[in-house]
Amino acid sequence: MKRVVVTGMGVITPLGNSVDTFWDNIKQEKIAFDKITRFDTTEYKTKLAAEVKDFNPADFMDAKAARRMERFSQYAVAAAGQAIKDAGLDLEKEDLNRIGVSVGSGIGSLEAIEKEHKKLLEKGPKRVNPLLVPLMISNMAAGNVAITYGLKGKCTNIVTACATGTHSIGDAYRYIQCNEADVMVCGGTEAAITPLGISGFGSLTALTDSEDPKRCSIPFDKERSGFVMGEGAGVVVIESYEHAKARGAHILAEIVGYGATCDAFHITSPAEDGDGAARAMLFAINEAGIKPEDVDYINAHGTSTHHNDLFETRAIKKAFGEHAKDININSTKSMIGHLLGAAGAVEFIVCVKSILDDYIHATVGYQVPDEELDLNYTKEAVSRPVNYAISNSLGFGGHNGSILVKKFTE
Repeated sequence: MKRVVVTGMGVITPLGNSVDTFWDNIKQEKIAFDKITRFDTTEYKTKLAAEVKDFNPADFMDAKAARRMERFSQYAVAAAGQAIKDAGLDLEKEDLNRIGVSVGSGIGSLEAIEKEHKKLLEKGPKRVNPLLVPLMISNMAAGNVAITYGLKGKCTNIVTACATGTHSIGDAYRYIQCNEADVMVCGGTEAAITPLGISGFGSLTALTDSEDPKRCSIPFDKERSGFVMGEGAGVVVIESYEHAKARGAHILAEIVGYGATCDAFHITSPAEDGDGAARAMLFAINEAGIKPEDVDYINAHGTSTHHNDLFETRAIKKAFGEHAKDININSTKSMIGHLLGAAGAVEFIVCVKSILDDYIHATVGYQVPDEELDLNYTKEAVSRPVNYAISNSLGFGGHNGSILVKKFTE
C-alpha cells in the first residue's frame, strides 16, 4: 500500500477565508457566532449562526462560472484552488488523468430549492430555473472543482451527513493507497444557513436557542444545549509519497490510518455506548501500526449537543482505556460552529496545523464540567508535541469516521 501525504490545504470558514487567517483566529480564540443576516429570524427560535464573511467568488474563480454555482460549490472551488496553490501543483505538468476529486456536501443547495420552489408556487412550473437541478445536487461541488481545474481522475461525492468531509478524505486516501490516483483534491463543503435549514434542524431540537455568542456553542460543557450552524469548506491535496517526492513537494503531514463504521442504532443519535465511534478510532490506530497510547490529540466531533458529547466521550474511553485521560481533546466547533458536511475536512486541517505547530487549541467557552464527561477537553490552549492526531466525525444515520494523521518523517 502506498504512503499518503498531505501537501496542500485551503479553507473558507466563518473565521477566515484562508488557512493562515483561519488558524491565526483559532489561536486567538475568536468566535464566529453572530445574528443570522441571510433572512429574517423573527419567527425562529434560533437567532445565531456562524456565517462566512467577506466572501467574493470573483476573488477565487471566473465570475461568469461562479454565477452558475450555488454557494456550496463556490466555497469548494475556492478552497480547492487554495489547496492546489499551497501544494505547488503545476497542473500543466501533471497527468490530469491521475488527479482525482473527492469533495462531498451533506445537503447541497437548500437555497436553490427554496428559491425555485417559491417560483413554482407563485409563478408556475415554466418559471423554474432550468439549471435548478445542476445547481442544487450535492455532487456538483466535486464536479465544479474538477471542471474548474481540469482534473480527470476519479471524481466522487461522499454524502454521510456530518461525517461527509472525513469520509471524503478517507476514501481519497484509499484511492491513492490502491494506486487509483496519484493525487486527490478532497474535503467537504456546506452552505445550509437558510430558512429551511435552520427551521429543519431547529424542529429536530438539534440547534441551541441561546442568544449569547459566548455560551451558544460550548462542547462538553454541562450547560450545552445544541449546536450552532456554520458553513464553509475545507479542501486538502493529498498524494502518494513517491509522487510528492518526485516533484519536490513540501510535505505537511502523513495520513496513516482511517476507520469507518456504522452504529446501526438510530437515525440521529450515536450509539449510547460509543461502540461504533470507538471501532472507527481503533481501525485507524491498528492500520497505522501504533498503540492507543501513542495518540496525543483528538479533534472531537464535539457538537455541543447532549447526546453527541456524552456518547463520544464514552467512545474515547472505550477505545483508549486509561490513556483516554492523558489525551488532549478539543472541539473546533466551539469557535466556528458545526459546518455539517464540511466539518470533518476543516477539522482535519486543524489537526495538520496542530501537528506542524505542536499546538492544541482550547475548547473555547468550556466552563462548567459535566460529571459524566471527565476527560481533558483542553480548557486552555497548550503547546506540546503532537506526533499523532485523530479527527473524528459522526453523522446522522450512524456514520462514524476517524482519520489518523502523523507528523511527517522520511
